[in-house]
Amino acid sequence: MTKQLILASSSPRRKELLSQVNIPFTLRKQDIDESQVTSQDPVEKVKQLAILKGRNIPIHQPDEVILSADTVVSYQNNIFEKPADQEEAKKMISTLSGDVHEVYTGVLLRTEEEEAVIVERTEVEFWPLTEEEINWYIATEEPYDKAGAYGIQHLGAMFVKQVKGDYYNVVGLPISRVVRELRRFSVFPERGDL
Repeated sequence: MTKQLILASSSPRRKELLSQVNIPFTLRKQDIDESQVTSQDPVEKVKQLAILKGRNIPIHQPDEVILSADTVVSYQNNIFEKPADQEEAKKMISTLSGDVHEVYTGVLLRTEEEEAVIVERTEVEFWPLTEEEINWYIATEEPYDKAGAYGIQHLGAMFVKQVKGDYYNVVGLPISRVVRELRRFSVFPERGDL
């Protein structure tokens, strides 16, 4: 029996990635206090946040599978979440300039009977950036709803010298790994016209 995927996320990027691979889903937003998770270890943080988000969504039908996720940027074991303002965005981008950082996404898949947690890690290297480039970027709206203050899939792409690992993990969901894990939960892509 095919099951119904419930996406517990308000992230437009996660919605786009699931749609891109023809996985039907229903949105069920959660309202949680993320400050409950205080871990400063990036792997533990994304794992705990994905679990917290996913367990806060009720399962209404026995055929439902909840998917929740969280993404953080980590530089030298310091976690960079969404910047609060321009000053914080500038500090983050300046720190990442000319160096390698990691992006971690934690994913929880949950039914009434079982749970599975995935953590994916991707390395991203930035070109050395000028102050002019950074100031131009932080004057756009892009940095403020993204971990690490940049979006690799839009304007932030011009900063990226190299990616080692899953590109889509940096966007916000390691989609190929998630699709494979969803098979275990009887959630499959629909056949669509290309």
